[in-house]
Amino acid sequence: MKVRAVLFDIYGTLFRVGLPPADADLQWQQLFEEMLGGPPPLNRLHFAAACSRAVARRHETARARGIPHPEVLWPAVVTEVIPELRRLPQSQLDRFIYRQMQIGRHIELYPGAVPVLRMLSTRHCFLGLVSNAQAYTLLELKLHLGRAGLDLEHFRPDLRFFSFEHGYAKPDPHVFQWVTNRLDSLGVGPTETLMVGDRLDNDIEPARVFGLQTWHLQTATGDGRTSGSWDRLRAWLEQTTAGAESASDTRS
Repeated sequence: MKVRAVLFDIYGTLFRVGLPPADADLQWQQLFEEMLGGPPPLNRLHFAAACSRAVARRHETARARGIPHPEVLWPAVVTEVIPELRRLPQSQLDRFIYRQMQIGRHIELYPGAVPVLRMLSTRHCFLGLVSNAQAYTLLELKLHLGRAGLDLEHFRPDLRFFSFEHGYAKPDPHVFQWVTNRLDSLGVGPTETLMVGDRLDNDIEPARVFGLQTWHLQTATGDGRTSGSWDRLRAWLEQTTAGAESASDTRS
């Protein structure tokens, strides 16, 4: 069965997520001085702990309402923890949150992801994203894809699932119900679709329930058919996407 659509998780799959920069505490101080004109009301670690508590409260409320895998809106969490941020215009708040996230961890595209994405951008298949993500994720994608000579528009807008836009997150079955409905509208079946992710619980197992092919991304070798490194995935896709039919340009 030829692959006609490839869906990617983002964090841990396209992006390698690492430790904060060595000068994270200094950057935290500078961020508040620049954007609020004074020192931060909380240090970086206390801020993270307070945000975790705020997220947990929101998750508990949502679960009590019957949403087993809820998602939050990160700006609401951040402004609850630091109310002073509410006086910023929306564009400035977005900028603050983006910079806050870059201070909190280092991200970069996995080197092996770049040749795979470049190869797929020339093939007749649809590309999508299925991620537990926030609005700042889109800025991160645009920046890092752009540095690699790639473009967010390689991924179809109607095949981009970002959890913050829906209020629920993987592994909720509604995620892949949404995905398969969108694929169906393009004339693409589950068995013609590959989900690529690094987590069995969030990416691989939920996708398999809906009949999608899956690739468990691993740094180890894997079996080369359903799991393995980016290099092994590329070799597999070169065979399975060759000559695949396409209903339309992947950018449409």
